Amino acid sequence: MTNLRGASPARMGNDVAAMRVDEFSVQRELMLRTQLRARGIRDERVLAAMARVPRHEFVDEEFRSQAYEDHPVPIGQDQTLSQPYIVAMMLQALALDGSERVLEIGTGSGYQTALLAELAREVFSVERLPCLARSAEAVLRRLGYQNITVVVGDGGQGLPQRAPFAAIIVAAAARRIPPAWFAQLREGGRLVAPVGPAYAQNLQFVEKHNGQALITNLEECRFVPLISDLGSLRE
Repeated sequence: MTNLRGASPARMGNDVAAMRVDEFSVQRELMLRTQLRARGIRDERVLAAMARVPRHEFVDEEFRSQAYEDHPVPIGQDQTLSQPYIVAMMLQALALDGSERVLEIGTGSGYQTALLAELAREVFSVERLPCLARSAEAVLRRLGYQNITVVVGDGGQGLPQRAPFAAIIVAAAARRIPPAWFAQLREGGRLVAPVGPAYAQNLQFVEKHNGQALITNLEECRFVPLISDLGSLRE
């Protein structure tokens, strides 16, 4: 442990910051071992990305001590950062190899966006709330990501001007998969989204084959509801 006695205020500040970085590194490794590997996350690219991305940088200071715990973390505006396992499971389902153009619905804090940037060639992320989009962009820029475009808009509409996408990942619950999302998937593309009413959903994995949707229910989950101009999603 660093001896802070007699150190200058600047040196003390640097030492405390270094100690916090070490603490977060330990917490991140514990997250990987007990929350992800222990529950069946086997995609080494996903695990490596989650080992690299500093999750604590995407939450406010008052919640940083909870950043790597096994539950969602508030990020303001009645939104949350999903628990690590759910994020990892969704990313594992997409099976990204690094060549893809990906669409994310719901930028939120930007944490999942950063993971996508580690795993895919190009990431487009749509966020309905301008304040969240701005804060996420600021963190992503500070961390050096250059293959991400954040767009303020209605996630229920997707992003048709940048379609088609090899993969779409959705961080808010819709009553049903909007036709726009499926239309913007390329042939052979994959989509992961929570689908169902506000109190509980199924995490659905959708593959596009010969223009048809092959749907698999992965796991029960609970996400904040999607805010959209599409009336069918507000029911």
